[in-house]
Amino acid sequence: MGHVETIFECQFKPDNANLLATASFDGTIKVWDVNTMKCEFASHGNEGVIYSISWAPADLNCIAASTSKNGAFIWDMNKNKIIHRYQEHKGGVYCVAWNHLDSRKIATCGSDGYCIIRNVDGSGVQRYKHSSCVFGCDWSTNNKDMIATGTEEGKVHVYYTATTSNQPIKVFTGHTAKIFRVKWSPLREGILCSGSDDGTIRIWDYTQDFCVNVLNGHTAPVRGLLWNLEIPYLLLSGSWDYAIRVWDTRDGACIDVALDHGADVYGLTSHYSRPMTLASCSRDSTVRIWSLSDIIASVQMKIIAKRPWKEIINSPVCISEHSMTVGCEPLLSGRLTRDIKFKIDQSKGTIQYDVILKWFSELFMIPNGCKNLWELVSIVNGEDDILLSQDYDKGILHTKHLLKYKASDAQQLQLAKLSQYRRLGGSRSCEEKLREAANIHIKLGNISTYCELMIQLDEWEKALSIAPAISMQYWSSLVKRRGEYLCRQDNDECIPYFIATNHLQELTDYFCKHGRLNDAVCVAQAAVEGAFQELSVNNEQTASLPNGVAGPSEDQLRILTDAVDKLAFWHFQDGSPVRSACCHLSIGDIKKALSKLMRGNELELVVSIGSALKSSDATPFVSMAIKLLSRRCERLKKWDLAIDLLKTIPDNRLDLIKVCARCQGSSSEINHCHQQCGLPDMDECLSLAEEFKSKDNLMEFVKYCLLSSSPELALEVAMPELKDKLKSTTIHLDSVAPLVDLLSCIRKCRLKRLKNAQLRTELLIISAYVGALKALQNQYDDVVIPMLQHARYQNHS
Repeated sequence: MGHVETIFECQFKPDNANLLATASFDGTIKVWDVNTMKCEFASHGNEGVIYSISWAPADLNCIAASTSKNGAFIWDMNKNKIIHRYQEHKGGVYCVAWNHLDSRKIATCGSDGYCIIRNVDGSGVQRYKHSSCVFGCDWSTNNKDMIATGTEEGKVHVYYTATTSNQPIKVFTGHTAKIFRVKWSPLREGILCSGSDDGTIRIWDYTQDFCVNVLNGHTAPVRGLLWNLEIPYLLLSGSWDYAIRVWDTRDGACIDVALDHGADVYGLTSHYSRPMTLASCSRDSTVRIWSLSDIIASVQMKIIAKRPWKEIINSPVCISEHSMTVGCEPLLSGRLTRDIKFKIDQSKGTIQYDVILKWFSELFMIPNGCKNLWELVSIVNGEDDILLSQDYDKGILHTKHLLKYKASDAQQLQLAKLSQYRRLGGSRSCEEKLREAANIHIKLGNISTYCELMIQLDEWEKALSIAPAISMQYWSSLVKRRGEYLCRQDNDECIPYFIATNHLQELTDYFCKHGRLNDAVCVAQAAVEGAFQELSVNNEQTASLPNGVAGPSEDQLRILTDAVDKLAFWHFQDGSPVRSACCHLSIGDIKKALSKLMRGNELELVVSIGSALKSSDATPFVSMAIKLLSRRCERLKKWDLAIDLLKTIPDNRLDLIKVCARCQGSSSEINHCHQQCGLPDMDECLSLAEEFKSKDNLMEFVKYCLLSSSPELALEVAMPELKDKLKSTTIHLDSVAPLVDLLSCIRKCRLKRLKNAQLRTELLIISAYVGALKALQNQYDDVVIPMLQHARYQNHS
């Protein structure tokens, strides 16, 4: 069960990015698996309000917490008990911080105006007195002896704990209301931020004694603060105005706002191994998981385009001044990136690029099945199962492992006793007469009549026990009837009856009907592996088969595929294209897996996964994903990056021509794109267009005309011929679509300035019409009618 009150804090476990701890007004700490969002551990409660928590460093499996009435304590997650309690404060304790550079130290601050630091065992207490309540404290990520506090007076105090002095070495002022949270930057030494009830966030430079920037945008007190662990200037904040804001601290710009929480946002957190994923908690008693990948999408595309590392990764020694220049593209600077770069440098060019793509995809991935997907890729590629993680069995299993893991699970569970069937209807006297009649028939040898009477009495066990005396076929027919009856009653006891008679289609349909798609896949895979044999196969036949098991039939394979498809569809409809792809990959269906990722707009993952699979089935999807990523770059006006992406795929000349045709900019900028693509400049293209026109080569004429300074000429020449083809009684789409596709690449600025508005309207109508035909051809039925309606709208307008 989840929290029933405000969640004040959330924190990822340092050594496990899948475990998220939360602290609530309801007095409990809960630890969640973010892959399943199920609570794995929970404290006993009764601690008053828990305002703050802090994980112990590394794998100590302990959480420090601060409370409203019981001071602070350390909770051992595995033992589910409090192992230390600290009562030095007089009043509520608002914040606790475990020092991750010196695991012996824990700091707390509270309403009594003290920040108190002690060893884990309670010894070595240091007290730092403030003139008002202290709401927040945070240890420096670069200096184990430095801690910052935020006070009710709106001041930030910085203390150096290695000295005997209890006076701050720095005090920053500027806020006009209390400070609730302070955070040191993990990437920039000496930089910290503070969030206040005045609605602002201030960035402080400890080394220079001044406020670097003031972030304005929130309309209520600021509570959550989080520095990104890869991009040094990126800061996130949560507020009582229900908003989470993303800031560029270089110039103070707010670059994104999320308003999904229905109440005050209190806590924000992320993990170094998933720096582009963050969790937030709120007074609405929910935890939400977010991805920042879209904000730095250009970095992912640079990696795919094989740009120089200096354009992707910051200096490993220090954060360069260039990366902090306003307007500079983001550079990855965190711990995970440094580890990846070290492995790349150590390999001296021997690592294949698909492995590098995998490493970086893990950096950007969210906890929604990506790790599971990569493990399935390794299985499909034939890699050793020993490389699979310990929690592989918690995800979607490859079908070759399904029965082994399920059997292991079954051994750990007690089998539930079968409930007795309850008889329905009929008076006692009628039952007695039927039973007397049945006893007479069995004495006379009328076994089939006896069985039918037992069925009428709802005593199926007696009927089934005697039915083989007639024939196995008769017994099988009774078992099937019993299974169908229970199925109509939505009774799970139909399952063994369907299995006994090998009616697997009916059984998988039953599971699917009740939303138990995982069970449907499990049964279908068991059938494929020969767990259920046809009754007609006798012992001699079975003995002659390899391992005593017949190979899977076409029906069994079809049932398995159908069950997997339904499970994949459910995950896709549930908003998880990655898990949907995992389902298809579990039976080695690469095409469907990549198709689901494409439809879910997981284009970067398509490229990474498709490249790693090294299958010809994956090649078209990788190429298509790269083309779509190139179009995304075009929308961002990153023409060079769009071109570099296309250069990574084969047969790219036509795509490069289209990019240059769409390029919007000055003549010199367009000619620069031509040069990058190995194409003539605009003037030469116009000459080549005239040459191809004289040779009646329409396609080449259109190509070079679109690349020239007069692209509208392509429309004037091509549209009449295009309309003639469409007027034909039989339209050959392959002869029309490429020309329409090419004409649609005309630069928008030139299309809008066309003197002949009729040409522009005709192009829009034909593009929509041909698009509808292509959608129909590719079975994208949902978009056919909207595209035809768009064509009609353009015609009437």
